[in-house]
Amino acid sequence: MKTGERKKKTGKRAQGYIYNGGIRAFPHNLLVDIRRNKLIYVCLVFILAFFAIFSYAPMIGILMAFQRFSPAKGFFKSKWIGMENFKVFFTGPYVGRLIRNTVAIGVLDLVINFPAPIIFALILNEIRQKAFKITVQTISYMPYFISSVVACGIVINFTQAGGAISVLVGNLTGGTSENLLNKGTLFWLIYVLQNMWQGIGYGSIIYLSSLSSIDQELYEAAYCDGAGRWKQTLHITIPSILPMVSMMLIMRMGGVFSVGADKILLLYGPANYKFSDVINTYVYRMGMLNQDYGLSTAVGLFNSAIGTLMLIGTNKISKKLSGTGMF
Repeated sequence: MKTGERKKKTGKRAQGYIYNGGIRAFPHNLLVDIRRNKLIYVCLVFILAFFAIFSYAPMIGILMAFQRFSPAKGFFKSKWIGMENFKVFFTGPYVGRLIRNTVAIGVLDLVINFPAPIIFALILNEIRQKAFKITVQTISYMPYFISSVVACGIVINFTQAGGAISVLVGNLTGGTSENLLNKGTLFWLIYVLQNMWQGIGYGSIIYLSSLSSIDQELYEAAYCDGAGRWKQTLHITIPSILPMVSMMLIMRMGGVFSVGADKILLLYGPANYKFSDVINTYVYRMGMLNQDYGLSTAVGLFNSAIGTLMLIGTNKISKKLSGTGMF
């Protein structure tokens, strides 16, 4: 036996039963790893079972999008109609209004409510009085834990004719106090501002944790070089949290079309249907009220597909521009 072959064989033995044999050695390597980490794999079985039962098994319901679904007949006996449900939606009288409102509210929410927690976290990071900082943080977190029903009730009371916000807007514009929820595109702004009120404090937590992990010696070095607080923020703070901002933006882009139906259902009425009706409220009406499960599933599938494409596209753009991505 040659000296090189003897060294190679000895090296394989030294690895303790795990061989560098590529894909053919994978089953053997897996069995060895299972023997060594039994408890970890037992925990993994429960996690995989959870996702298989509650995340993947329900995906069989996608079949309803291509069927005239009947609960009595089930998934496999309902009549197969192909793309008919999608045709009904895209040729319907409400498709333009639904897509317009969904895009408008989603984009407005992204433009206003994505940077808001970042700016709020940067402001809190500059506060030196610890007691005041904790008080402001605590107050800002509180609205997040208010139920949607209560929060929407507060908004309705404040924006109705004679409400505090309506009176204030009337005084500022020189008009009369009237129901702001019924004034067309103002519904979009009220919905987005309500989301900001409820989520700005809670959304800032992840950015505050990123800010707390920045090496303080960087600030000290910048201060010695003559950099003030504004330059330190521009050249140290913001670049340090950019990877986290990129990750949050990628996840947020995937949900631009997923405008929640719960708050809109609590806020909208006959007077503002034209500006408040979105894809998810349409899915609710078709599925829960009209019991057209096939059509509602088709519309929901279309909405999810658009969100997935936006998520993948944003991730690719982020990786090219900043080198940061989710996958």
